[in-house]
Amino acid sequence: MYPTIAISLRTLAAFRQCHRACPRFSIQAQCRTLCFLHEIPYRPYLNTQFSAAYNIYLEIIHHVDQRLKAALKHNTPNWRLLNSCPACFYKLQDEPTLDFNWLVCVDGNNSLKRWDSSIYGNTAWLDSRQARSDYWIDRETVDKYKHEAKSCDINSHDDNWEEELVDASTNPSNVLTCVDRWRNAGPETRKKMFSVFHESGIFIAACRHRFILLACDMVQSGELAKYPLALIDKLLTVYGKNGGSHDLGFRMMVGSFHGHAHNRKCQLRWHPMYIPGTGHTEGEGCEHVFSASNELARSIRHASSFHRHQSIEEHFSFWDQDKYASLSNFLWNHYREALKAVHNLTTELTAIKHELRLTDDDFVHFLDEEQKYLDDLKQPPAEDRIRIRYVETLDELAERRSDWDSARQAANNALTELPASSLAQINQALTVARIRVDSSYAKLQHAEALVAHMESQLGVDARWEIGGEEYSCFKEEASLGKYRAALNNLERLVVMRLFELSKLSLSGTGYKLRQQISKALQRRSEAIRKAIARYNVQAVALNPPRDKISWKDIADYTFLGEFDLLRHSCSDVRSDDWAKPAYREATSKYFKLLRAREEITRLNVEIRRLRTAIYDEELQATAVIRDLSGSDPLLASELKRQWRSRAAINAVHVYRLDQIGSLTGFSGVRGREDIDDIQAIIMSDYVDMDAIDREEFGRATEDIADYLQSIVN
Repeated sequence: MYPTIAISLRTLAAFRQCHRACPRFSIQAQCRTLCFLHEIPYRPYLNTQFSAAYNIYLEIIHHVDQRLKAALKHNTPNWRLLNSCPACFYKLQDEPTLDFNWLVCVDGNNSLKRWDSSIYGNTAWLDSRQARSDYWIDRETVDKYKHEAKSCDINSHDDNWEEELVDASTNPSNVLTCVDRWRNAGPETRKKMFSVFHESGIFIAACRHRFILLACDMVQSGELAKYPLALIDKLLTVYGKNGGSHDLGFRMMVGSFHGHAHNRKCQLRWHPMYIPGTGHTEGEGCEHVFSASNELARSIRHASSFHRHQSIEEHFSFWDQDKYASLSNFLWNHYREALKAVHNLTTELTAIKHELRLTDDDFVHFLDEEQKYLDDLKQPPAEDRIRIRYVETLDELAERRSDWDSARQAANNALTELPASSLAQINQALTVARIRVDSSYAKLQHAEALVAHMESQLGVDARWEIGGEEYSCFKEEASLGKYRAALNNLERLVVMRLFELSKLSLSGTGYKLRQQISKALQRRSEAIRKAIARYNVQAVALNPPRDKISWKDIADYTFLGEFDLLRHSCSDVRSDDWAKPAYREATSKYFKLLRAREEITRLNVEIRRLRTAIYDEELQATAVIRDLSGSDPLLASELKRQWRSRAAINAVHVYRLDQIGSLTGFSGVRGREDIDDIQAIIMSDYVDMDAIDREEFGRATEDIADYLQSIVN
């Protein structure tokens, strides 16, 4: 053999880290870079050679890691799941009891699709290699749950399912539905794009600190219930009960971002702000993961199944390492935010309770009243809905008859208003009058036929008179129907601009920037302004009339679920305290205060867990390196090299945990002397404290400068 291409291990190691840090950096880009550096023409076959060498390199790395795990005793079943996030799962004996032992978010994403080669008529390349890591749940395990959830029988294959409206009459006991309103909940048989992909995405589970715990492939389907069921079953098996968060139909908790698009009743039951024990957990860790993993999409779209899994595993492994490196910063930021929230909300609520003469029990009572009001909402019976429609057709018939009378009157006046000598004008006037009369008469006949049809359905012998007792009884519901239709259209337009509108209420967005965003949206959103005008017309027509809505009211809505209080108010609830804006805002602040206090309690537990885990890890790693130095010096050298990086990260963690302990208002355990002695040695060897202080001072200075600049501008 006379090889002409040689790829060094250093080159492969450099590419691995570049690709992990920047998933867009592909093998092709690496080969082009090397060709440019070596001043040779690029050839496509180099990609294949580099890929083969890279596969061998990763296999070597995998075998070395397996030997290290065996030496460290990290090769026991589920070891990674039980130890990946020390703040979540490194439980101590005497720690306080939490409402939820663990908090995990589960969600799916369809960016990491893999094209089905059979679409091109090609035979798929067989690759018997399997995924190396324990991130994955295999397809056979997932398919065990495919019959656990009921599915709808869809007869039509029309792909325009997202435009269909849900008929609430199919479930008259509850008019507040969420799952049928959003695209992800659409029928799988109508999502035709899945047929061209073999794997249509991934479903993952991540802890509240965004460590990836589990994953499975979505195979030629969307977010079916079997995927989260398989993940949750594995999580419950490993961690036990009492925890979880996911955004599917059987949710225990819906993420705060997804919660903005759910109706108010769903929010009161499943939004984290109203669930005791969730703290400041937003339940959207998967979205953070997907924002980074989406960069892998272009490089794995046409890869083999093994290479797709290999790329995703490499990305997940690097992601978890990065999340561990920033874990203490996560705790530091959340602790400061929680302390600030407790201080500000306590001050505000004290003033509000004094002004409105409220107690903490009143806020809980307000929430219960709102929940009861929404629970009692029901659709009218089917026969009453027909009567409401009958009233609308009577109004339409009266309007058509008035139009026909006006058309006939205009036709009679056409000849008398024109000079007799102008034959052309007379002919044109007669033509216009005839067209108007014929059109109005056709519409009148159609309205008459519709009224007759409704009367036959209702068995009405004598037509209801407009203004009569029976007519007036259902006229209000008919007006409410038009009102709700206008409100539905307004809400739809607001949903389309949810991201922009949410920026108006961000605490970090300055007043001037919010004003600029609001003005820009007003200029661009002519449709919203027209929808607001139509809504206000219908709102005033009600008895009693509803308040009008302005652009500012929509921008200030906390959730889109606020629309539900307007849509379903068959009775006027504006006089109830819980429905008044001031009381609702106070109630929201009260529950935010409760969650902030819970966050501090959970952080106190997590801080102690992380500090203890670092101490135990230091003792174990030092002992294993000492033992391997005599029996396997090469493996000991590799472990020592990896531990050097880990110890440097741990030193930053210890420094950050000490900073948290020095915060005013810190209520946790500050550590033990024996732990502090060892961690002081780690810090002195691996981290420059002055450099960290200078970096933080620089960030604080930049933040102040940005704030001053925003005020000046």
